[in-house]
Amino acid sequence: MQRLLFPRLKALMGSPCLWLLGPRAAPRTQCGCSCGIRHLLRPGQYSTISEVALQSGRGTVSLPSKAAERVVGRWLLVCSGTVAGAVILGGMTRLTESGLSMVDWNLIKEMKPPTHQEEWEAEFQKYQQFPEFKILNHDMTLAEFKFIWYMEYSHRMWGRLVGLTYILPAAYFWRKGWLSRGMKGRVLALCGLVCFQVSQYRLAAHLGSALVLYCASLWTSLSLLLPQHKLPETRQLLWLRRCAHGTAGLVFLTALSGAFVAGLDAGLVYNSFPKMGESWIPEDLFTFSPILRNVFENPTMVQFDHRILGITSVTAVTVLYFLSRRIPLPRRTKMAAVTLLALAYTQGLFSFIFIGDLDEGIRKIR
Repeated sequence: MQRLLFPRLKALMGSPCLWLLGPRAAPRTQCGCSCGIRHLLRPGQYSTISEVALQSGRGTVSLPSKAAERVVGRWLLVCSGTVAGAVILGGMTRLTESGLSMVDWNLIKEMKPPTHQEEWEAEFQKYQQFPEFKILNHDMTLAEFKFIWYMEYSHRMWGRLVGLTYILPAAYFWRKGWLSRGMKGRVLALCGLVCFQVSQYRLAAHLGSALVLYCASLWTSLSLLLPQHKLPETRQLLWLRRCAHGTAGLVFLTALSGAFVAGLDAGLVYNSFPKMGESWIPEDLFTFSPILRNVFENPTMVQFDHRILGITSVTAVTVLYFLSRRIPLPRRTKMAAVTLLALAYTQGLFSFIFIGDLDEGIRKIR
């Protein structure tokens, strides 16, 4: 029996085709079998059957490698940074009330700014036809208009940069075969969000899609760049994961409610904290009809909702931090929990300072 089996098994183990399915002890440059595939393997590197093109005559199959994953991960990390910059620049545009200074929307033509006096005066005359100039900025000079125009121009040009940063490398990586099937779906979704950004004009939808784009890009890049730790599925870990997901949803809703506050200038209605005026719950929360309309259009209700969501988000972040202290977690995860807690309380501190400055400014005006 041994004489019959061992020689055949030895010959099979010596076949170069089988080497592709297991670890290699020494580098080989080429498979010598009839499958016609050239495949480089380093010592200790594994391959799979999916990497061996089962269709004869197809030639070399290029599949994602660890090096390609690192390149894609770094690209998405850069993309998430450009989205974060767009959100910050958009916030500055909102604070300076520059968003309506460019009254036209054209993807190509408006890339060239006015270059001489006649073009600036023509652009200023367009702006003068809109209610923002007639009601709020009727005494604005041309020099002041140039400032808000360049703010909005910078925001729009940065948006174009974000689009190019996503779409052009995505097409290149797709053509090179550096994206797995699952990653292709993610990349298509991310590029779709970029296109969604271009078509939105409502502030909440604009900010919301930007936040989703940023988080999805950052999450995908870190999943490619950082090693994955598989922790035992305990009840504590399950609660921590659920708490993290719920906290992320709360923070997202808080940011969206902040967009409604900015769009309605609801922050100017009540400028005291924790009370709103002389009471904990204002009397004009439900002045609009139907009742659901108050959630989106009543400045008092919008500000009240934003405060409640903000307090709830900080509380959820605090609970998440203390839950993470009770579970053995990787060092990066613990650092992330500490950083999240610090950022939450820093945001709360800035809110207190802003409300105090706003209250002082209104008193001086009065």
